[in-house]
Amino acid sequence: MQANLGGTEILKPLTHILSQTCISNQPRQVFVFTDGEVSNTKEVINLVKKNSGSHRCFSFGIGEGASSALINGLAKEGGGHAQFITGADRMQPKVMQSLRFALQPAVVDISVTWDLPTGVSVTVLSPPITALFQGQRSLIYAQLTGQSSEAAEGCVMVKYSLAGHLSQNQLHFSLKPPEDNGLTVHRLGARTLIRSLETEEKEHRGQQDGGVKEKVVQLSVQSGVSSSSTAFIAVNKGNGEPITGPLVRRPVPTPALMQRRLCHFRAKKSCAMAAMPEVESGSVLTGMNTKLKSMWRQKPSPKEMIVSKGLHEMSPVMCESTFSIQDHSKQPPRDPLLQLVSLQKASGCWLLDPALAAAVGKTSEEVENTKPSAVNQEVWATILALIWLHGFQMDAKPEWELLAMKAVSWLRAQNVPSEGMEAGNTLLGCHVQKDAMGL
Repeated sequence: MQANLGGTEILKPLTHILSQTCISNQPRQVFVFTDGEVSNTKEVINLVKKNSGSHRCFSFGIGEGASSALINGLAKEGGGHAQFITGADRMQPKVMQSLRFALQPAVVDISVTWDLPTGVSVTVLSPPITALFQGQRSLIYAQLTGQSSEAAEGCVMVKYSLAGHLSQNQLHFSLKPPEDNGLTVHRLGARTLIRSLETEEKEHRGQQDGGVKEKVVQLSVQSGVSSSSTAFIAVNKGNGEPITGPLVRRPVPTPALMQRRLCHFRAKKSCAMAAMPEVESGSVLTGMNTKLKSMWRQKPSPKEMIVSKGLHEMSPVMCESTFSIQDHSKQPPRDPLLQLVSLQKASGCWLLDPALAAAVGKTSEEVENTKPSAVNQEVWATILALIWLHGFQMDAKPEWELLAMKAVSWLRAQNVPSEGMEAGNTLLGCHVQKDAMGL
């Protein structure tokens, strides 16, 4: 398949979405998923920034080809959070983390102030904080210069407004640097400043602002931190011979491009293979029935002979692997976590049925026979589901935390007897306490 519908169009859909009327004091949450880039990144980001007072934007970059400038810019200017999903990353925990952030009230009026003695000045290297979420941290790098004979202590204060309440946190620190602290923090600060300058340079690209690139190069050379305008070239000095000749440019296809080429190559080969006559039945046609084999042995038509002409030059190994037949009758076992999640009812509870028993690794008889008489079936099933999640699926907690909170809210209204937790732990072989589940 070689479908090419042009570049990704995000600006027009976003314009339509952001033009809709919002509910008062409730920001609209916009989730953007993309696996590429756009030609008008600045326009898209500026549109989100213009509507940040009534909207929040959470962005997701899928794959290696997603534009980091677009993903980070949408989240930064939209007061949301950016996620990148590459390689073998699971999408569920990252999406659920952003969903939890979206359910929190927006933090506004974030400010950072410094209280320093006379003679000491501060230069903030990090960009301003646009969003803060519970459980999230933001790093702020700053450069202090000057000397002071007064107090050898400074103070930094962060102020913000959350749900109409003004909050502030302050940190006191010593102005006397450690004797042997190395250059790690300095380089991290330089890296932050370089990234900020690079972003600024991209925003002013095409305009007459040549000073930004020079600042990036100078700072990169001084600090030993690479940038988009500098590079370090490794040279093999083993033979002692000087390197002569111009630099050779060697384009390396991206993984996405290689995949498209491979799929197109296989598609063309499969079409040609379908017309090949007199194919041996021992290897390529493994798993096909006798009738299909006999059809392939029939004398080819002139048209088929034209199509098959010249196919002998192809690798027989590639032809065989391209035409392999897979047995789909045996489906892979379903993930118990996904199975349990799909069984939860809209109210937050679970029903006591064979599917629930199978999800927690027990039989229906085991689940039903161990139920305390004072506990009804729905409460018993919900207790077992929560104990199983806390006892065996803590590594995937970001994926089920919200649905567990809903189940706990339902249980609180049911007046759960204490023997229900004891029996559930005994059946599943766990030691989960009520307070650990929020009960």
